[in-house]
Amino acid sequence: MAEILKSVRILDLSQYMAGPYGTMILADLGAEVIKFENPEGGELSRMVRQYKHKGESAYYMSFNRNKKSVTMNFKSEKAREVFYELVKISDIVWDNFRAGILEKYRIDYESLKRVNPKIISCSVSGFGANSPYKDRPALDLLIQGLGGVMSFTGEPGRPPARLGYPMGDLGGGVFAVMAVLAALYYRELTGKGQRIDIAMLDAQISLMTYRAQYYFMEKVIPDPIGSGHVSAIPIRAFKARDGKWLTIEASHEKFFQNLCEVLKIEPVGKDLRYSTLDARLKNRDALFQILEEKFLEKDRDQWIDLLIKADVPAGPVNNLAEALSDPSVLARNMVVPVNHLGEEIKMVGNPIKMSELGEEVFDAPPTLGQHTEEILSKYLGYSKEQIDQLRKEGVI
Repeated sequence: MAEILKSVRILDLSQYMAGPYGTMILADLGAEVIKFENPEGGELSRMVRQYKHKGESAYYMSFNRNKKSVTMNFKSEKAREVFYELVKISDIVWDNFRAGILEKYRIDYESLKRVNPKIISCSVSGFGANSPYKDRPALDLLIQGLGGVMSFTGEPGRPPARLGYPMGDLGGGVFAVMAVLAALYYRELTGKGQRIDIAMLDAQISLMTYRAQYYFMEKVIPDPIGSGHVSAIPIRAFKARDGKWLTIEASHEKFFQNLCEVLKIEPVGKDLRYSTLDARLKNRDALFQILEEKFLEKDRDQWIDLLIKADVPAGPVNNLAEALSDPSVLARNMVVPVNHLGEEIKMVGNPIKMSELGEEVFDAPPTLGQHTEEILSKYLGYSKEQIDQLRKEGVI
């Protein structure tokens, strides 16, 4: 495992994507992530059992690698006392609860900093602590809808489309990782902990970038444009003769002229209707019709080979199997082996590559409560008899 965050201990109260994805990235970087779960069933993602390995949910496994699982019933006053003991020797408490839950169980930042003034409390919620929507449930689809991205995702004239993976959820986790690392550095300089408040909706708005800026400048409300681009052309996916799809990004003049040579339509590159970016944007439909017809003359991989050799940005529209076996993906260790319950399985790797990380070794996602005894005995000095008594009382 990477060593960059080896001295950092995270108490992870989160569940179901937005939180656990972020803590898994930090765990991959070496942080010790102790995952707290309800003794009766564990976190919600364990309940998604459409695909599983030896009884363990594949959905849960996908964002809980390199963690330790402790079961704890926070309805018990004794459980809170045990948790506070761990807060004293930890760096971060991470959650993704709806408003009011932390205060209800007295594990909010104000309570935690009385236990450990240097603690960093990171919450990833749908709307943030001071939002008028703070009491609403927040799931990926709702966030994508509220954030506006669904309104212009998909093909023209079709219903709003959800992004193919849960960016509404994942965006919050990614921004939370950045915030936690900044907070750790701030604490290193000042000795002070702090409260981090990340809203999934805020993350979606931030990711709008130029789309939002176009609206601010010209009040342009975007419509779906498929795989195309509102400001550059030709950028799009095209269907080849064999029914497979490829993408090109040839809006720069050099690339567009190279494209015309490969397709043997050099006159189009000199035509005043297409010879500049502004002209192409005005004649978008006519240009796309020409390109659509030409791409049907060869198979996808033939076109990609010709286009790459001619220095035209192009590539396949891979299905998931093709993407996970892509030479670049494999060369970058983005598919990694993990030993899970005595059998090797594959998981996606960590996209953060750094010169001092060394070789990455990934531990399997923990089974429910797998590390409860280890954590309580190792860090709090509890005896086996004490741990057995906590189990008998329903605390763990």
